[in-house]
Amino acid sequence: MTPDPSRSSLKQGLPPGTLVHIGERRDEPVTISVITYDEQHYDERCAVAPESLPDLPDGRYTTWINVNGLHETGLVKAVGDRAGLHPLTEEDIVNTRQRPKLEEYDDYLYIVTRMLRYEEGAVRSEQVSLILGPSFVISFQERAGDVFDPIRERLRLGKGRIRKEGADYLTYTLLDAVVDGYFLVLEEFGDAIEGIEEEVLASADAETLQAIYAAKRELIELRRSVWPLREVVGALERGESPLIQKAMRVYLRDVYDHTFQVAETVETYRDTVAGVLDLYLSEQSRRMSEVMKVLTVIATIFIPLTFIAGVYGMNFRHMPELDHPWAYPAALVGMATVAIAMLIWFWRKRWI
Repeated sequence: MTPDPSRSSLKQGLPPGTLVHIGERRDEPVTISVITYDEQHYDERCAVAPESLPDLPDGRYTTWINVNGLHETGLVKAVGDRAGLHPLTEEDIVNTRQRPKLEEYDDYLYIVTRMLRYEEGAVRSEQVSLILGPSFVISFQERAGDVFDPIRERLRLGKGRIRKEGADYLTYTLLDAVVDGYFLVLEEFGDAIEGIEEEVLASADAETLQAIYAAKRELIELRRSVWPLREVVGALERGESPLIQKAMRVYLRDVYDHTFQVAETVETYRDTVAGVLDLYLSEQSRRMSEVMKVLTVIATIFIPLTFIAGVYGMNFRHMPELDHPWAYPAALVGMATVAIAMLIWFWRKRWI
């Protein structure tokens, strides 16, 4: 997903807190879904209007509001105002070029992360903003479709401890789902790298080189998504925010360990892709050397043949061999003998 660079110029000269969508232009409508729950209660609503959102915070239940789409800034602002978000937070939400970060406000935490998916042979990156309040979580996504369906299913069925815990545990599960999605992307990406390596060894061409550079670009995108997220999760684990209970620290530490594993895998793949590029260049040099060796052998064989043909091609009057009836066949046989002898010698030297 490539942001539209022309949109960033729209913010020039505008006061801070002005909402301007920066990212890929979309035509689909923005949708809002609301899930409220506790251990005994569960309610889910889709296609909710901003004015129909529940009061936040609501101490009776834990509320999860999910917004799909950021291009309708008026709707995003309506949701943000309903939750009491700072104008600068709303501005960051609609700017999809944010790096993963954590910002702490008086009554909520603002978390930015990147959700990755592997589609059509390429890594797709999408910004996800999470707002953690006293009893609510708001997630803002660029488009519909995410990695949170297993969490929704656990909420519907009441599986595990998610319905027994509060908004901080829900935030942990959302972050954990995002990081688990990284492992799926890396698994697909690893298979793609192996395929590129096999192509390099089999029959590397210009398309293979393009695939290598595409993999390098995607690894850069992966690194930009993973490394800052380590800092975010680490800050959540070490922070003293009253919105996160101490019991959540162990879960956040587990997410931090996963992000560390993902970061290590990304670095390993970077080294692998660099090695594949070196292998491609070495293979191209080897093939060029093979071609040059064949051409050199052919040229070397024809040097004495050209000499013989040149000598007998001179138009001198007194050349006794020219009058001999077998001169022409003898010259051809001699030239063939020289060529065969040189081929045998090259073969014995293992040059061919």
